[in-house]
Amino acid sequence: MWIFLNDAFLSIVDKDGDGNTLLVRARHAGDIERVFPEAKVQVGGGTDYRYRARIGRERVASAIAEAVRNVDYGNFKDTVLEAKRHDAYMEVWSAMYAYQRNADTPRRRP
Repeated sequence: MWIFLNDAFLSIVDKDGDGNTLLVRARHAGDIERVFPEAKVQVGGGTDYRYRARIGRERVASAIAEAVRNVDYGNFKDTVLEAKRHDAYMEVWSAMYAYQRNADTPRRRP
């Protein structure tokens, strides 16, 4: 699951876990800690996500639910203050907008 917050991007998976924890991954230093201040973040590990932490499944669910409860804006993109993050998110937005346009276009039969 990808989670885009205005100050953190997280990838959350159940990889090599025990059923009680999830692997929370990030590409940018500090993203995991902004959402999970208590996390013991590992750096590196030879995979495409540089930062990772194993966090209790219920703690992850609670933090994401809290983020949803705190939504108080009419436009998410306007709340992303860090310029490089905003630009990256806009690239994702653009890709998904293109996907929407292509998905809505009926396929022609050969």
